[in-house]
Amino acid sequence: MKSFRLLVIAVSLCMTTNVFAKTFSSQFSEFELPNGWECALEGSEWVCQSENKDRKKEAIIILAAKYRGEQDSLDMYQAYLKSPKSFSLPGGKTQISEAKSVTVREINGQRWVDALHLASEVPGFYTRYLATVKDSLGIAVTFSVAKDHYDSYQDIFEKIIATLKVFDQKAASGGTWKPKGAEGDLIQDGTYIPDGSQNPDIGVKKQGKGDGSGEETTTIIGIVVVAAVAFLLIRARKKKKGKK
Repeated sequence: MKSFRLLVIAVSLCMTTNVFAKTFSSQFSEFELPNGWECALEGSEWVCQSENKDRKKEAIIILAAKYRGEQDSLDMYQAYLKSPKSFSLPGGKTQISEAKSVTVREINGQRWVDALHLASEVPGFYTRYLATVKDSLGIAVTFSVAKDHYDSYQDIFEKIIATLKVFDQKAASGGTWKPKGAEGDLIQDGTYIPDGSQNPDIGVKKQGKGDGSGEETTTIIGIVVVAAVAFLLIRARKKKKGKK
């Protein structure tokens, strides 16, 4: 009986390790992804979701970073996320989100604003916002999940968040790091996702470069929210067309 229990524990540990065996890594952050998930560059943001077509509509993670502007601070992020968000939807309708919670927490030695909203991107979706500042960067990650699937994704998202790290840019470059762009510019990033089945040299380079115009007063959260709204609405339209 004792041997059987030990075997069960060993199998459970292996399963836990295998579920999160893929690391999304960039020049400014990293986190563990569940197996069967992938990240790709969509415009100026990184979009992570399941490779399973049926599950892509359930949840999505969006990541972005930019050089800090005047409104990029933990206090500003917290104030922004405490208020309901209002968006104009197709057809002249207005959507107002419901702010469920906003806190400041420490994750792997870094302080983050952690907030949860309902319908802040599209109706029927919960979105978890993680935002922080590091050196001269503003970094944000959003975790969006359909309301009907919220409970089943809570533990998955929490495990991803527990592995979330941001890098000390100065230490990474021997103390000589300096911002390469103007305030508001989105980061030009080379990102790879190594795991046991992939070549660790795989890389995707971001194309183009923002000019920073109009971005100095926009928080990184605002940029990610706009991207998430656009991405989810496009997907919803495609879904409706497919049903016709």
